[in-house]
Amino acid sequence: MIKVKELRRSFGPVVAVDGISFDVGQGEVLGLLGPNGAGKSTAMRMLACFLRPDGGTASVCGYDILQDPIGVRRSLGYLAENSPAYNEMTVGGFLKFICDVREIKGARRRAALDRIVPMCSIESVYHQSIETLSKGYKRRVGLAQALIHDPDVLVLDEPTDGLDPNQKHEVRKLINKMSKDKCIVISTHILEEVEAVCSRTIIISRGKILVDSTPDELKEKYQCSLDAVFRRITKTKSA
Repeated sequence: MIKVKELRRSFGPVVAVDGISFDVGQGEVLGLLGPNGAGKSTAMRMLACFLRPDGGTASVCGYDILQDPIGVRRSLGYLAENSPAYNEMTVGGFLKFICDVREIKGARRRAALDRIVPMCSIESVYHQSIETLSKGYKRRVGLAQALIHDPDVLVLDEPTDGLDPNQKHEVRKLINKMSKDKCIVISTHILEEVEAVCSRTIIISRGKILVDSTPDELKEKYQCSLDAVFRRITKTKSA
């Protein structure tokens, strides 16, 4: 469902993403790992058509990010790193606005809201303005807007950032439930989250892919915890 081919992006002299290639299929949850500044968020923004690559390309559900960005956006749900939203809107107003953007109307809109509000546990704040919400609730609203059109592909940048342990557990359960028939890419610094939800792991450093494997295979190969594997790979291969 996702095909990435020699994707590149620089910011002035800084090479953020340096010719990465990978595929992700239906039923897979791919965890993008890497140190701060490794290129994870930049790669996700290019996949979601928020940034144009300097070289290479990618496709989502057969739609090329350069040739058909509208097709990509229709097929994809994207949770950005900082969960941008309109602070003056209520949660309900914001989700209805997203429905307008997504052309979800009438009975389909009612069904989408009835599905997504309890799924993301935002019933209690539905009538509050977004600026009054805690970081955790803002994150859940961001997740709701990414899921409201029931996309085949999800790109989630730090989906549990700001959530308390119970909320993290619920989001991980939700990702596991959705993973059966969707293609999901998540970025996270929480290695226990990788073990909890990811069927595959790519480790990136300085814009390059260092490892593409599964969490279990990495632990078996290095005979240590995933945390120790991550430190060993990112320190030795990017030195």
